[in-house]
Amino acid sequence: MTIASAALVKRADELDAADPLSEYPAQFLGSDDPEVVAYLDGNSLGRPTRASADRLATFVSDAWGRRLIRGWDEDWFDMPLRLGDRLGAAVLGAAAGQTTIGDSTTVLLYKLVRGALAMRPDRTEIVLDRDNFPTDRYLLESIAEDHGLTLRWIEPDFRGGVTAAEVADAVCERTALVVLSHVAYRSGYLLDVPAIGAATHSSGALLLLDLCHSAGSVEIELDSWSVDFAVGCTYKYLSGGPGSPAFAYVAAAHLDNFVQPIWGWMGRDTPFDMAQGYVPAAGIRRVISGTPAILGMIPIQDTLEMIEDAGMPAIRAKSVSLTEYALDLVQDCLVPFGVAVSSPLESARRGGHVTIDHPQFRDITARLWQRGVIPDFRGPEGIRLGMSPLSTTFSEVLAGVVAIGDELTAS
Repeated sequence: MTIASAALVKRADELDAADPLSEYPAQFLGSDDPEVVAYLDGNSLGRPTRASADRLATFVSDAWGRRLIRGWDEDWFDMPLRLGDRLGAAVLGAAAGQTTIGDSTTVLLYKLVRGALAMRPDRTEIVLDRDNFPTDRYLLESIAEDHGLTLRWIEPDFRGGVTAAEVADAVCERTALVVLSHVAYRSGYLLDVPAIGAATHSSGALLLLDLCHSAGSVEIELDSWSVDFAVGCTYKYLSGGPGSPAFAYVAAAHLDNFVQPIWGWMGRDTPFDMAQGYVPAAGIRRVISGTPAILGMIPIQDTLEMIEDAGMPAIRAKSVSLTEYALDLVQDCLVPFGVAVSSPLESARRGGHVTIDHPQFRDITARLWQRGVIPDFRGPEGIRLGMSPLSTTFSEVLAGVVAIGDELTAS
């Protein structure tokens, strides 16, 4: 390490030693891999847990291999709802019966948007922002085009995110739905959801949150915030694995009137009757369409056990400490090279990652990967330092920032 002084190394070691969650990084596979010096992309794909490796093997050999089709009656049919309730209680601040697991984020987002729009049939506008994740923007563009709706765009600060005042200015009596990401995928900006919810509901519109970059890293209170709908993935901070199924939340007040557009047999009332005509199941099961991805739900359970044990307040505190530490290192070690911070400096407005910008970062990211330092690149010239509170150590953060400094020095 050419930048890190002995004092910096000592400080990282001290922070790791004092970390209340210090027992968890070793519970993830790859934490002792000498080829990976710093994994700073847990906000894109979480490390697998050691417990999940065992659970998956056991599932294949026993639950699938021995129980075969009987597994549906014995366990699998209700797994999306049981796991949804656990996720709601541990991560989402959601009472039972409002969350289910299944489908991809894109498919669930489509279902929720279409279902929400059907509840506001006389309204013609959707409010969204230019910096939302591409899938959200593209999907809403396609729905608006198909149904003759108008998209009202918010233009947030590139280094910040959508404010309640901007939402209040955008909504009106024509607004059916507001769709925003709780944590901005690039800047890491954390929404003031209660204030945004109040601004949304004052116009009679509904609020849908994308929780992909917040579930498992920041505290969420969907019920008390009066959020109407929410969707999120499970392969980031929840370590469900590549392509693991997403989750959907529908507030209890809307369930009786919510009808999603992809009708399938497992979302029907009495599905095994195989009857003519679709009648939506009672409750959150009506969000389900076809056969859920049971195999993809297996690893989520082990991360949920960790979250239930550690508690989201402690996880959020660790996340804040990691991002503040990263920002301190960036200020000391990288700003002199012309690196700019493109994330909020105030921890109350920042999620679990930090984005920094420099014209050379596209090329540097590839070289970092070759040396075992793994952040990700986000255009036009940003590196995201994604720190997963349960699996990332302070020493990894130091090693990652030092490596970036090394590459800038060599450029």
